[in-house]
Amino acid sequence: MKQRRDFLINAPLGLLAVSGAVRAEALPQAGDKPAPAMTPDVATPGAPPTFGATQGFGPAVAPATFAEAEKLMQVTYTPAQRAMMAGSWRVSLSSTMERRTGPRKVALAPDVAPATVWRPLAAAPGASLPVRERFVRSRVNPGPLPERDEDVAFAPVTKLARWIETRAITSERLTRIYIERIKRLDGKLRSVITLTEEHALARARQADREIAAGKYRGPLHGIPYGVKDLLDTAGIRTTWGAEFYRDRVPQQDSTVVARLTAAGAVLVAKLSLGALALNDIWFGGQTMNPWLPEEGASGSSAGSGAATAAALVAFSIGSETGGSIVSPSMRCGVTGLRPTYGRVGRSGAMTLCWSLDKLGPMTRGVEDAMLVLQAISGSDAGDAASVPAKLDFDANATVAGLKVGYFPGWMKEAPATDVDRAALESLQKLGLKAVPVALPDWPWQSLNTVLFAEAAAAFEEITLDGRVDQLKAQVPDAWPNLFHEARFLSAVDFVQSDRLRRKTALEMARIFREVDLLLVPSLRDEMLTISNNTGHPSLTLRTGTVEVGQARSDWAPNPAQPLPAFNPPRRVPHGVTLIGRLFDEGTIARVGLALEKAAGVAAERPPGF
Repeated sequence: MKQRRDFLINAPLGLLAVSGAVRAEALPQAGDKPAPAMTPDVATPGAPPTFGATQGFGPAVAPATFAEAEKLMQVTYTPAQRAMMAGSWRVSLSSTMERRTGPRKVALAPDVAPATVWRPLAAAPGASLPVRERFVRSRVNPGPLPERDEDVAFAPVTKLARWIETRAITSERLTRIYIERIKRLDGKLRSVITLTEEHALARARQADREIAAGKYRGPLHGIPYGVKDLLDTAGIRTTWGAEFYRDRVPQQDSTVVARLTAAGAVLVAKLSLGALALNDIWFGGQTMNPWLPEEGASGSSAGSGAATAAALVAFSIGSETGGSIVSPSMRCGVTGLRPTYGRVGRSGAMTLCWSLDKLGPMTRGVEDAMLVLQAISGSDAGDAASVPAKLDFDANATVAGLKVGYFPGWMKEAPATDVDRAALESLQKLGLKAVPVALPDWPWQSLNTVLFAEAAAAFEEITLDGRVDQLKAQVPDAWPNLFHEARFLSAVDFVQSDRLRRKTALEMARIFREVDLLLVPSLRDEMLTISNNTGHPSLTLRTGTVEVGQARSDWAPNPAQPLPAFNPPRRVPHGVTLIGRLFDEGTIARVGLALEKAAGVAAERPPGF
């Protein structure tokens, strides 16, 4: 059983032979003559086209080429089979690469999505969209406005919204508080790529004018926020954390930014992400964890996690493909909500993996996350995977009687901790029934063929022209190497992984016929992989603390750069993850609210911030 970091360490190992093998097979081996190419006959009227009767082109290959390639694919052919393949390759299959190699090349712009679209509901018998649109906020009295700016900055959006609505504080003053904190504190974190000071102050003044005129737009009106710098912002650079995109300036807002603007929110910062959405190193350095500044914030929503935890913004937007909201939320002690795949439109967002990418809120409280989700949900004409799903949430509803599933074996071993086990006990005390569940022992990492293949396709151009080699991280588990290796994944294995994905979705559908939600250790690699592939929503929230004797990292161990050790150990946040039914964020949110209240740690702050 591998954990998330183990996956990043080990996943490429099955492909490490690629580079050497490719160099060996690029040209026929000494003494090994290229097989004669099969020449198609002249087409006869009335004869249908065949795969063996097209014009051949491309380099000649030898049987030895296939003998070496068999090592990568873990198959074995006979000498006669290799000879036939070598002789027919230029006619049968070389043409399938013409789109890239020419002579009739076709450019594929980043906004061209694949024709096939993952539909989570279609793969889950019995699942359906919510039938009721409902959003009920908690009945919390925010109390008087604190005297200290620091206390205002750390207040949850639920309180900030009430203070702005009643004009106890102006949006401009609140925005200036966060701008000042960014200028004073972000040097320790490197969580902000672009501070949008002038833009933010203009938006804040507009919000104040509207609210004074009685045109209050809702709970995000006048609230300053930050967005992961893979979401386009009109006239404001959007860098994707990559050196060669650092001066990229979009002409229009992404769907999520446009919806937050419509809600009256104030964009104050574009936040860091690991370059091209991997881990926590970008062209400005590594983003650090406010709770333990000697370690990275985790990624790839590194800036969203760090800036939210340090109260440099009131809330933030992150994205997840395989753990990029869950992991930094865990590391930085914030609440991360990964919505159901298809709930939040992705137009104007950098694509890493069309069938896996999701956008969601990162906040300092559970209800805050739902306030943001309400604003950014909805269909998106530019996103083929978008689903017009209703949102059903009542912050005051009871959780008693719900069934929470858990995996008994997972709760007894790492990465589970006493905090995870205590959370399960707390839910039972709150009236939920704990139900043991199980999944088959399948090769879950095989699902990542989809991730590697789609990511390599999304960034094919910069891989082939060498720009990817400019990225700061050039190690085996970084994108440059993984994109290179992914060129040699089998297309057959891609299809088989896609079929395994459907089988996995059926297993999750079976489990959710037995329970209302799942509680899992947040960084349990199997569930990170499974739930991201099936598209189920997750909510990660801080429920306690653990002690660590060494800094943690998303990156594979490097003996030349050992991680800092701590004696005595350092106290850091720890939390659990709730997995919900498809499009049922409301249930995991109200359970999360109850668990958050029972744990009583949400208001704790990182020292020094």
